[in-house]
Amino acid sequence: MAKFNPFITSGYIGIEYFCNRENETTGILGSLMNGRSITLTSVRRMGKTGLIRHVFTQLPKGYAGIYIDILSTENLNDFLNVFSSAVFNAIPEKSSPGKKILDFIKSLRPVITFDPLTGQPQVTLDVKGGELNRHIDSILRFLELYPQKVIIAIDEFQQITEYPEKNIDAFLRGIIQSLNNVYFIFSGSQQHLMTELFTAPSKPFYQSTGFLKIGKIDISHYSAFVSRHFMAAGKQISAEVILEMLDWTDLHTYYVQLICNRVFALESGKITGKIWREEASKLLQEYEIIFYKYRDLLTGQQWKLLKAIARENQVFQPTSKDFMAKYSLGSPATVLRSLQALLDREMIYSEYGQDGSQFYCVYDVLFRRWMQRY
Repeated sequence: MAKFNPFITSGYIGIEYFCNRENETTGILGSLMNGRSITLTSVRRMGKTGLIRHVFTQLPKGYAGIYIDILSTENLNDFLNVFSSAVFNAIPEKSSPGKKILDFIKSLRPVITFDPLTGQPQVTLDVKGGELNRHIDSILRFLELYPQKVIIAIDEFQQITEYPEKNIDAFLRGIIQSLNNVYFIFSGSQQHLMTELFTAPSKPFYQSTGFLKIGKIDISHYSAFVSRHFMAAGKQISAEVILEMLDWTDLHTYYVQLICNRVFALESGKITGKIWREEASKLLQEYEIIFYKYRDLLTGQQWKLLKAIARENQVFQPTSKDFMAKYSLGSPATVLRSLQALLDREMIYSEYGQDGSQFYCVYDVLFRRWMQRY
């Protein structure tokens, strides 16, 4: 029988398979236990969703957690459907308050289907535009009366800025500020949008929550985590090989889990540098068709700049003479236009180093490594 693979690439299955994040978990729980909502940001694939799921398992007795991901939503009706489905699945009907909440959702005559993967009910409501706000408000008011404290995590919260309905942030903020039994975790990966939503004085959510930026897991903690799981399965792997894999994945949580998952699945009882690099090469080959699709989405200048950033790993001065000359990128104005286009398409992201200097990096670590081979 095949060994259980402990390197999870999606979802959350327990603390044993969750690496560290102790300080972040303590900070989030401390805010929520003291009646303060919190905003989480990070680049994609850094493990925000897993952290939220982990926090939910650490909530003390007397707290209920509701998680919703709104990245796929396009309007307020979609938001209501996702929110209603999450409440429907999270709130037990046994208690009187729970029954009232679910009876209210059922009164809206939903179409209930079942997710083919999870088997969980999915609620679809067809509500007239003028009633959307009122129904969302009603569900939150019911949750306010729930006998337990309620934590609602809204993942990819910046998606509300794409809705055709206007002033959604003002509408939600108006309800939320009157709640005393319901607290929120607002999470998002488009950091500039999340920062604007919660730190711009002109925005309704201005300074309404704590703010936590999720970074990379400390390399010593991740190395110990990887070593422990390989050794527990009777697989030999040296500290040097683990560090090579962590460096290759740039400590981005998803990519660490992915390469470790692939390597762990091999029949070999001893993992060498040659073995993991061969598996990494196979992984890049599998994704090649996607990487070529990226090229089709971009202009020639944008593609050249993207390759240049990938090969440098991090670029602090994209309009410097040396950088532009090295990769024949043209004028500073051309580079800046391409840079903005790549940021808008989320092909690259901008971060700040320890000294406060801004740099640019390719979002997809696998794509970055693929580009560095050619």
